[in-house]
Amino acid sequence: MALNEEPAAGVPETPEEEEAASEPDALARGSALESFAESAETRALLGCLREAHGEPAAREVALQRFRVIMDRYQEQPHLLDPHLEWMMNSLLDIVQDRTSPPSLVHLAFKFLYIITKVRGYKIFLRLFPHEVADVQPVLDMLTDQNPKDHETWETRYMLLLWLSMTCLIPFDFSRLDGNLETHHGPARMSVMDRILQMAESYLVVSDKARDAAAALVSRFIIRPDVKQKKMAGFLDWTLRMLTQSSFQTIDGIFTLDGVLQALAQIFKHGTREDCLPYAPTVLQCLSRCRLSGCNKTILRKLGVKLAQRLGLTFLKPRVAKWRYQRGCRSLAANLSQQRQCEQTPSSGAPDGEDDYDVPEEVENVIEQLLAGLKDKDTVVRWSAAKGIGRIAGRLPRDLADDVVGSTLDCFSFQETDNAWHGGCLALAELGRRGLLLPARLTDVVAVIRRALTYDEKRGACSVGANVRDAACYVCWAFARAYDPAELQPFVAKISSALVIVSVFDRDVNCRRAASAAFQENVGRQGTFPHGIDILTTADYFAVGNRSNCFLVISVFIAGFPEYTRPMIDHLVSMKINHWDRVIRELAAKALRNLARCDPEYCTAQVFPHLLSLTRSPDLHTRHGAILACGEVVRTFHTLAAQRGRPITDYLDEKALVGLKQIHQQLYDHHLYRGLGGELMRKAVCSLIENVALSRLPFKGDPIIGGWQWLINDTLRSLHLVSRQSRQQVKEAAVSALAALCSEYYSKDPEEMDPAVLDELTQQYLAELQSPEEMTRCGFALALGALPSSLLEGRLQQVLMGLRAVTHISPKDTRFAEARRDALRAIARICQTVGVSTDSVPEKALCKENIPQIYSTLLKCMADYTTDSRGDVGVWVREAAMTSLMELTLLLGRNRPELIPTDVCEKILCCVAQQASEKIDRVRAHAANVLLTLLHLDSPPLPNVPHRQELEHIFPRSEVPSVNWNAPSQAFPCIVKLLALPAFRYHVLLGLSVSAGGLTESTMRYATQSLYEHMKTIQEDPQAVGCIAETLLQVFEDNLSNNRVSVPLLKTLDQMLANGCFDVFMAEEDPAFAVKLLELCKEEIKKSKDIQKLRSSISVFCGMIAFRGDVRRKVLLQLLLLLCHAFPVVRNATASHMYEMVLTYGEEVVHPEALDEVMAVLSETTWDADLSVVKGQRDRLCDLLQVPVPQPVSKKAELQR
Repeated sequence: MALNEEPAAGVPETPEEEEAASEPDALARGSALESFAESAETRALLGCLREAHGEPAAREVALQRFRVIMDRYQEQPHLLDPHLEWMMNSLLDIVQDRTSPPSLVHLAFKFLYIITKVRGYKIFLRLFPHEVADVQPVLDMLTDQNPKDHETWETRYMLLLWLSMTCLIPFDFSRLDGNLETHHGPARMSVMDRILQMAESYLVVSDKARDAAAALVSRFIIRPDVKQKKMAGFLDWTLRMLTQSSFQTIDGIFTLDGVLQALAQIFKHGTREDCLPYAPTVLQCLSRCRLSGCNKTILRKLGVKLAQRLGLTFLKPRVAKWRYQRGCRSLAANLSQQRQCEQTPSSGAPDGEDDYDVPEEVENVIEQLLAGLKDKDTVVRWSAAKGIGRIAGRLPRDLADDVVGSTLDCFSFQETDNAWHGGCLALAELGRRGLLLPARLTDVVAVIRRALTYDEKRGACSVGANVRDAACYVCWAFARAYDPAELQPFVAKISSALVIVSVFDRDVNCRRAASAAFQENVGRQGTFPHGIDILTTADYFAVGNRSNCFLVISVFIAGFPEYTRPMIDHLVSMKINHWDRVIRELAAKALRNLARCDPEYCTAQVFPHLLSLTRSPDLHTRHGAILACGEVVRTFHTLAAQRGRPITDYLDEKALVGLKQIHQQLYDHHLYRGLGGELMRKAVCSLIENVALSRLPFKGDPIIGGWQWLINDTLRSLHLVSRQSRQQVKEAAVSALAALCSEYYSKDPEEMDPAVLDELTQQYLAELQSPEEMTRCGFALALGALPSSLLEGRLQQVLMGLRAVTHISPKDTRFAEARRDALRAIARICQTVGVSTDSVPEKALCKENIPQIYSTLLKCMADYTTDSRGDVGVWVREAAMTSLMELTLLLGRNRPELIPTDVCEKILCCVAQQASEKIDRVRAHAANVLLTLLHLDSPPLPNVPHRQELEHIFPRSEVPSVNWNAPSQAFPCIVKLLALPAFRYHVLLGLSVSAGGLTESTMRYATQSLYEHMKTIQEDPQAVGCIAETLLQVFEDNLSNNRVSVPLLKTLDQMLANGCFDVFMAEEDPAFAVKLLELCKEEIKKSKDIQKLRSSISVFCGMIAFRGDVRRKVLLQLLLLLCHAFPVVRNATASHMYEMVLTYGEEVVHPEALDEVMAVLSETTWDADLSVVKGQRDRLCDLLQVPVPQPVSKKAELQR
């Protein structure tokens, strides 16, 4: 239930109210529609129905187009109102035309139904003609319908609605009967009997006509002439159907649905005097049906609806004089603080109230409605809440107060969330109607505050979001219902509760509902503290982001003293122990921010309570409390530093002891193991980090050893942590280690035992050889997090250990994550120790160890390891690029002369290769690294090859506008590097992989960019020769490397097909073709890779265009493939050769043999037995004048 749905706040009783309520609601949605723009098209569509109905296709097109037009106005149906009359008249002209075939009439009713569905039948119904002359034709048409025809249910639905409209004529139906006696045969049925019989028959059907029949009955039965003769009999029939039907069967469900709808509408529209005699019997029958046990929502809803209508029938229609009346409700007056009107509630009993007896049946009705408040479906609870409000408005004051008390009983923690939600809806309805007197507000506000924070965990999720949303609705309704003076005693409680929900609730719907309720109170009441200031910050859109609410908006609101402590208390009592881990983490961070607003309160009350919660047996409470302790300690440190005071002014000795005891308590109770161990490890690591950064006086304390053990054990046990939490636990442990070492190990190195530091370093280096990949990852990052004082004298040893992790050996090929983290650690160590020209390798970066580091990083740029997860080497390549950039920037800004001369070119070439490959994320990262190094200033990076050309290709002004993730923008830029000799090899290598890949968009734009470049150099044979020579070099260097060779073959095939090497066509046996043929033969030798063989076939067929002896050798290779062991390869070869012969014709085959060659290629079954295929292959050899291949013995092959 959203708060901006005003019709839900008070469901209108009449169609006029529904129409008035829907229009502002539609406008509030911000729709761009202003009028019925398709009026002319709709008129033409309706005008051509007579021609279209005969053709099924045209009929379906017209129907579908009309649906599309009408569906556009679902949210703004009032725009159709000026056009409803002419649309109805156009369609009724077809219906009333006796020459119209039945199919056309049914089509017209389908159109009418579509209009009704969009605008609502209550509005559209008024436009139906309802003269006396219309009764008989409509009744006759309805009689002619087949209730079992599922294709024409719209016709029956609309006819029933039309007939219900004709029932409003003010004449007695008996005047339409004439003489019912006939000389021959039985007497005719009267119009009244026919309508009643028709209505009864359609109340039990399975389609939507059942709803229309209920509407018909509600208008027909209450007619003065009908109710005297037929009402009692019809009600007997409905009660009989209720008794005989069971909601355990499908037919019984349909029957109960129709009968309950009819009864509910009769008791709604009928007068009290007419319905009261039958109400007790109907209520008794309804109670016996026990619909509350039915699993069909609609039946339970109709049962509640009927019960409330019966209750309203028992009670006299009146407005209770005792109800609360606010009086003036001018929003402008509230905002301007000029209230001229005052509410005048009446507390006395109305005239005659003491003489008014409430029937006993009302108690039964109220019991059913109170039970409906606890139903499992929202629609039933909402209907029951409206019924409670309507009936309470007709009760005496004391009885109505009893109803309020019974409603408040729903707010027991023994009740389910359904009862809480239903109770909130009922309270909102009672308050909106003025039936909650100010005397009850104390009790009501108390339960609403509890409902605003209602949250119960159920399995892996929680329930209660609907309760909190409904509680916000209650606050919204109270803002409209009560005078500010009545709510003044509760302003502090309501305002703080709404603020808390708007910034700290887990669900965005509840946060927005609370923001809307707060806004309504600010506008209507004008008494909320700092209301306008808060609304401008915590508006509808701002509260949509949960992190922004917890960490930003909450700080602003907590700046107002009225809200500070309630917000802190809520975080400590409700959010620190929340079932959702993310909420607990956000709550701890929010508490850190809010502690600055009231440090004295946090010191005296909050922090001791948090320390006590760290001993809680509940996992969630313990986890949140430990996180919060660390965050609050950081705040105390910040405040102490700002005010020049020692931190012991905020943390006394007892608090410090409590912090040190947290780890030992968890260790003694074995809470680092088993269920929840991951959470505890991460939380305590976060606590260690915050304590170390806060510089608490723990140096030399035994707790340091305990914390060190925890960090080491966590890093050693990472493989036991769940995959989804592993990265977070690892990062928390490494961050804790960095802070711990920086504060307690490196401040006074002379005070630390060197043996202890050596042992720590040796232990970490030894763990780098662990058989568990995650252990390697953790300790690699741990080494990278060590401070410079611990690395001094051990730098070379640490770097050697990390370099060893980056090497790929057969036993640890799959350890890509370990190699990635080792590279990150190397880069971080370089940043930590810095660079010095006159230092030694054991202390800082210098000319002796820099080349070794660069060699390691550049080697990792070629890591293309794959496993079941795909290209896991991409993690290593990304880390290598980042590390290369950080190291080069460090050297370039401090000691550029230490960068080896050839390293810059290698770095840029490797990065350019990655920038031209197929993975979008890698390409974007590589481009960022390349441009960062290229555009480095103060001073510029030395030894950059082709600097001027690179700056021209990648100008600073255009760099931000290029989206390197998009192949359409990246490849046209990268391909320009082919003109630079230093980059040509690596860029062609990357482009070949991209152009021959599987991703359609990457392949298309890479290929297109490569073709465009080749076209620009076609006039320069030397440039084409350089590209061709480089491609062959790439091919030769990557023989049998399927990652490169297969896409490269595809790229060569496309380049040959697009004429990229036409400059070689005039030569006899060009060197490019000879070398390419040799490489292709070597690549497919003994290969069983179908994809590779197919690609090589395409390349061979493309090479037929070359002249000289190479053509004959290519033909020989194709003929060899025609007898390949795999039938699919033989078929593919024959198909490609057929296309080749069609393309080149007499250039390849002698004119006299051309037809025969094509016949053999097309008619031979190439997947047949090899003995048959070889004969046809040998025949082709003779026709193509190619020597017949001879089998080679294994001995000769081995000798060769």
